[in-house]
Amino acid sequence: MDVRNCRSCGRLFNYLGGQNICPSCRAELDKKFDTVKEYIRSNPRSTINEISEANEVSTNQIRQWIREERLQFADDSPIGIECEACGALIKTGKYCEACKNKMANNLNSAIEKPKMPEEPAPQKADNKNKMRFISK
Repeated sequence: MDVRNCRSCGRLFNYLGGQNICPSCRAELDKKFDTVKEYIRSNPRSTINEISEANEVSTNQIRQWIREERLQFADDSPIGIECEACGALIKTGKYCEACKNKMANNLNSAIEKPKMPEEPAPQKADNKNKMRFISK
């Protein structure tokens, strides 16, 4: 049993994985998420700062939801975060499509077994070219 302090309210709780917050703070955070999601649907051109101020949620929390792919924005939205690998502007997740493809290719090439060079077939004994000794 793993007992921890909630990073939000400080209460002790049984930690089961995920974020280090208690169930009541998690439920409150989920309510805020639903509020933010509805605000974005009704105000699709809002910036992260406007969303943060209107819903009393930190900009870091909004960015975390974007990184977790819980929030995704349209291509014409002014909201975007940087790809963790190359810094390109993305609308959701941690990496842009180019970096995702590059990582997938690297992983596939690492998983593929290297081909062993084929060994030449053993040669059959040829009686014609053997060395012979003559006994006296």
